[in-house]
Amino acid sequence: MDRIVREEARLIILRTLAGEMDKRLNSELLRRSLESFGIGRSRDWVHGEMRYLEQLGAVAIVSAGSVLVACLTRRGEDHVERRALLDGVKPMSAPDL
Repeated sequence: MDRIVREEARLIILRTLAGEMDKRLNSELLRRSLESFGIGRSRDWVHGEMRYLEQLGAVAIVSAGSVLVACLTRRGEDHVERRALLDGVKPMSAPDL
């Protein structure tokens, strides 16, 4: 179950970033977004998932005090837009027609 939750959380993070005008958000806002989807975890846990996505090249991260700021990269956007698949991230489902 842990693997499924992590893969879902990573997709939610990417989708949330994709929905922002500048494709950036801090870890506290991402934590709140995850919470709204029923994934209530600590900020440290969210930092770990953000770092995983950074290792995949899906986000770029900068530190800003006690939070991390993630910016969606082309690779992360390609996953959200179904142009590529990232290992360890839930695939986007096909849109309803």
